[in-house]
Amino acid sequence: MAKVNDKTNVMRVLDSKKIAYNSHAYEADPTLSGEDIARILGEDPDKVFKTLVTQGKTNTYYVFVIPVKAELDLKKAAKASGEKSIAMIKQKDLLPLTGYVHGGCSPIGMKKQFKTFIHETAEGYDRVFVSAGRVGYQIELQPADLISVASCELADIV
Repeated sequence: MAKVNDKTNVMRVLDSKKIAYNSHAYEADPTLSGEDIARILGEDPDKVFKTLVTQGKTNTYYVFVIPVKAELDLKKAAKASGEKSIAMIKQKDLLPLTGYVHGGCSPIGMKKQFKTFIHETAEGYDRVFVSAGRVGYQIELQPADLISVASCELADIV
């Protein structure tokens, strides 16, 4: 079992910016769905968000942060980003592009800062959960802090 006090890059970024968060660790299992993780955490799946990386028609990369039980609406995502169309990147491209693996991708601390959008429901919660940058780790923080540190824009994207 992972230790909650093992620091990930995401946690180090939050610590350096003096942003309060709670870390949660669970048995790392890449087959777990986002809804499984919400259940393990004992949280409403609407408060647990997943991070998706896409590429627009102009070859620009975009990050979308949405509730784990939702699906990204590619048309709404394209509209939010000002692109004609958006497509998910291939899983094999995730690590070289972001520094994160599938199931451990966080909007915080990527190799490069990409334009990031978060589903508008996030700001309605007192706390939200996102990956802490490693499979088996989640962080819980205030939505305003997540929006600030990841430079997110609120958007209707599901």
